Amino acid sequence: MPSTRRPALAVAAVTAVLALTATACGSSDDTTESKAPASSGQQGTGDIKLPDDLNDRLKNLGVDLDEWKNGAWNKWNKDDWLREAGDFINPIIKGLWKPDRMRDAQEPDKPVDDGDIADDQGVTDPDPKPVTAKEVARPYSAKVPYAGKVFFDSPEGSMVCSATVVKDPAHPGKSNMVWTAGHCVHAGKGGGWYKNLMFVPSYNDAGKSAADLKNATKEELAPKGVWWADWAQTSSQWIDNGAAVGGKGAPYDFAVIHVKPENSGGKSLEETVGGALPVDFNAPAVKSINDITATGYPAAPPFDGQKMNQCADKPGRLSLDAKQPTMYRIGCTMTAGSSGGGWVAKGSDGKPALVSNTSIGPSNATWLAGPHLGPEAKGVYNAVSKKFANQ
Repeated sequence: MPSTRRPALAVAAVTAVLALTATACGSSDDTTESKAPASSGQQGTGDIKLPDDLNDRLKNLGVDLDEWKNGAWNKWNKDDWLREAGDFINPIIKGLWKPDRMRDAQEPDKPVDDGDIADDQGVTDPDPKPVTAKEVARPYSAKVPYAGKVFFDSPEGSMVCSATVVKDPAHPGKSNMVWTAGHCVHAGKGGGWYKNLMFVPSYNDAGKSAADLKNATKEELAPKGVWWADWAQTSSQWIDNGAAVGGKGAPYDFAVIHVKPENSGGKSLEETVGGALPVDFNAPAVKSINDITATGYPAAPPFDGQKMNQCADKPGRLSLDAKQPTMYRIGCTMTAGSSGGGWVAKGSDGKPALVSNTSIGPSNATWLAGPHLGPEAKGVYNAVSKKFANQ
């Protein structure tokens, strides 16, 4: 089932990312490069070229790149776990996400119990009837080219969520922006940023079974390449209040990541996959939306996380807290792993747009809920676009 969360209204956090590259094995041609905003001068050693203040910033965060790429990333001491908005770092470790690591990644989500949902408050509609999830027609890239999976490492191991390529107003037709859930990039209150965060569009494009993927190549699982996050941003409400259980943070459970290919060069993500969705922050009221289609890769039984599924249903309203925004809710049997997947409806201009993402669901997998994308979500989106506007 998708994850659970709930917080208080605040200004969206700006997540400063130190964009670095490091190869998995210490070969002589390993390089480290920065895509962070350039400063007045550069300093480097050999192939390493970094802005002149970046080494100091890394040291202040307790990060040594050589140690990181050789396994130090897997230390999860709570006192050292980077959690603040400006602490996100995600060095590329080439070859880390091998086929078996992607295939075996687990869902991070925990379900909502009935007791987590507040009294009606006059804004929660009756539980929707379950809508059976259906696999997307193959190849997935022809039907839903903008959908894929997000992979990351957490203290519990390798994890997976779903995500969507969205348009970048600063780079029309050439977006490198991906929309997902906040709990797919940051653990919320008491936790920090997940590590080795990357996106795979059209994962398992041919829709092969888990058995048939046992000896799959990286190209079979990631036909459009592996795209590492060089920037990640979620709401301050999620960072301050998000929780793995109880619905805390769910109304603000969204995130935007900016990505770059594991192997540099070539086209943008949008050009590579052949499409990206606009995001509508002024979507019509629930009663005015005929249906929403949710897309994801459900991983908890009876699903195995390898196939793209969808549910379509007329949305209702779900309120977890009278002081926080009401969420969308639809009937859907998708389970954990579908979190972060895009919800598409006709936007305010009548054209398909992303209007939400999967955030939470109950233990019996009968419905899903996603946040209404308001000013906080728009702030996150615009900040990520702006940070890369000149790159």
